[in-house]
Amino acid sequence: MSKDPYGDLSHEELILRDYLAAHRTTLANDRTLLAYMRTTLTFLIGGASFIQFFDAVVLRVIGWIFVPAAVVTLLIGFVNYHRMRRSLSQIAGAGRSDAPVSQQ
Repeated sequence: MSKDPYGDLSHEELILRDYLAAHRTTLANDRTLLAYMRTTLTFLIGGASFIQFFDAVVLRVIGWIFVPAAVVTLLIGFVNYHRMRRSLSQIAGAGRSDAPVSQQ
């Protein structure tokens, strides 16, 4: 299976449904990035709370594990976001106003 399902189609062969699907996928990609950022903040707040408010060594260690986990989660989120964004940009004109509006 090819990475770009629209790679064999010319601009004239893409219909409105294809452009709308690309736009929905772009919005889903944005929501996914926001979910990664929300998870990152949860890890950071949880880790800082464990480090600051608990005296047990085990909980402090868990807090210190959460902090780098937050950084890793954020990096994974950005990498996935940019990878998907790059593949979506191959569908030229997704969401453009001059996109053809023919329907099948």
